[in-house]
Amino acid sequence: MNAPTTAASLLEQYTDRLADPPAPPPDEPWAVQSLAEGAAGISLLHIEMAARYGRPWHPAHRWITAAAAGSVSAADTAGLFLGAPAIGFVLATVPPAYQHLYAPAHRTLHQHITALAHRRVEAARTRISNRGLPTFAEYDLFYGLTGIGAYLLRADPGGAALECVLGYLVDLTRLLAPGGHSLPGWWVRHDPARGESPLFPGGHANFGAAHGITGPLLLLAQALRRGITVEGHREAVLAVCEHLDAWCQYAPSGPWWPEHISRRDLEGGRPHHDAPARPSWCYGTTGIARAGQLAGIALRAPDLQAFYEDALYRALTDPAQLAHVTDAGLCHGWAGIYQTAYRAAADARDPRLHALPNRLGKTLAGHARPGGPAPSGLINGEAGTALALATYASQQAPTTGWDACLLIN
Repeated sequence: MNAPTTAASLLEQYTDRLADPPAPPPDEPWAVQSLAEGAAGISLLHIEMAARYGRPWHPAHRWITAAAAGSVSAADTAGLFLGAPAIGFVLATVPPAYQHLYAPAHRTLHQHITALAHRRVEAARTRISNRGLPTFAEYDLFYGLTGIGAYLLRADPGGAALECVLGYLVDLTRLLAPGGHSLPGWWVRHDPARGESPLFPGGHANFGAAHGITGPLLLLAQALRRGITVEGHREAVLAVCEHLDAWCQYAPSGPWWPEHISRRDLEGGRPHHDAPARPSWCYGTTGIARAGQLAGIALRAPDLQAFYEDALYRALTDPAQLAHVTDAGLCHGWAGIYQTAYRAAADARDPRLHALPNRLGKTLAGHARPGGPAPSGLINGEAGTALALATYASQQAPTTGWDACLLIN
């Protein structure tokens, strides 16, 4: 049995295991609205299976209905991975043949999401004018404005709400000077775990795609590539790339970046990390290199694109770095590495990247364990692993574009 056939068999096992949504947790009824762990994220698997393989629509509908069964939150704490933007993103992936079933609900949700985007940007601009420091929740991909922007780029790319979000991200790339010390505009006031730590007095700057500046770079580059621009857009992309260049570290295995830096690191000009961690989508070289590659494409800067493609290739062929990858999930495991490499290879000028997806797909299939200890959800669980296996088994990009929630396409 060849590797894609094995992947198809694993995909079937995962899909069958996730056929029916359970009842919502009585103490956390909102959890079904989670794109990361709940019914919203799992519905993406069944939508893709129906769109790509012609599977019956009923399982997808059951999961969508389960995700939207309660009162969908459009409060200021809602983001791409929880609440109205999460459900809106799911509905934006529904194939044309079934969109009429959800069109009224999606229109209502979209109105709430655009209003949310404007409110959140207004609050962020007030914080900037007061020279305060942000939190992850203000700007990141999971719960912040980058994630809301990812939905808008998919559902309403010409709308005023996306323009507003992009304008805010441009402002985020400018230096802050609280207390007279210049800091990157995305410097957060808390530690990497969103708490207070003596190791991070005065907060930190994060490099990851999930919660750091790579997320905004991904959105800014994706929009610029599509010809969607705001004032200062190119300069903002360049500013983030300059920051990544300033903190890039070099090893015999290739370039790498720290996951985050402290005030002490900033003042000393050197990160406290002494070696690359796992090359994941969420924090590692895989996500950062995809963002840099997209920036090079969007800016029409082939040297920049070539640098990040080389960084991606070297990280994903380094046994020492790959040894840190221990699970099959999307966030920090093989599924996210594979899916990101697949998208990067499709855009690559470097021919070495074209062979990476097949190699990484075999590794992903080898780590997949339907019925194993992994949870069922999208970001760290079986649904995300299955969706990446669907790409590998078919040797084609997702029909639904579900991986736009990672901003890699």
